[in-house]
Amino acid sequence: MSQVFADKVALITGGARGIGRATALKLAQAGSDIAIIYYNSSDEAMLLVEEIQQSGRKAVAIQANVADHQSVKDMFVQFKEHFNRLDFLISNAASGVLKPALKMTTKHWRWCMETNALALNHLVSEGQELMPKGGRVIALSSLGAQRAIPNYAFIGASKAALEALVRSLSLEMAPYGVTVNTVSAGVVDTDALKHFPNREQLLDEYQAHSLAERPLTPQDVANTIYLLCLPEAEMINAHTLFVDAGYSRIG
Repeated sequence: MSQVFADKVALITGGARGIGRATALKLAQAGSDIAIIYYNSSDEAMLLVEEIQQSGRKAVAIQANVADHQSVKDMFVQFKEHFNRLDFLISNAASGVLKPALKMTTKHWRWCMETNALALNHLVSEGQELMPKGGRVIALSSLGAQRAIPNYAFIGASKAALEALVRSLSLEMAPYGVTVNTVSAGVVDTDALKHFPNREQLLDEYQAHSLAERPLTPQDVANTIYLLCLPEAEMINAHTLFVDAGYSRIG
């Protein structure tokens, strides 16, 4: 692959595992330096940093709680010790509680909303001064923002809020020449999906209604993020791009 992103810098939250890890490797392969933001996955983050550095790109790992504004501020202090620009801001970290809505609490609501939606606002407000014209903000959503999934009510609501926030942020970042988009992934068999009690059912239903003959992988999602980072994608803005082999439209 040509170094289309040479001299670019990407920051990826939840970057140590799953979709975040695949995205870090994809962008690094294309020439970007990488800041991997993690919360609990210290060992995985350090191993990924080593792998990216061995490929010839600069990489650092920074611990942060993206739901906490002060933690995000501290994260950017550390980020600026290594980089003086931010071309690709990928908001991938997510969390939540898998329970029926009627058994959830206000604490659960805040947990989902602050981690999955409000975090994007923290990231953009602190990172915008480093973003040049042509920069990209990409948030990761899920099909639960658009459709009912058992035990996913509060997470789905937070993802719907995230998509609405993306549209508003696209207006505010447009004067700076920065686009803001969402990538909504289908059912990807990551570590996160292992926490779903109906994991096998979700995978089977996805495969039955997908137009592809194979499962969706983290690499597929990373490829979509890569496409949105390309210069040729500069006119895609305020958009939610589905990567699910048609499942959300025909399933």
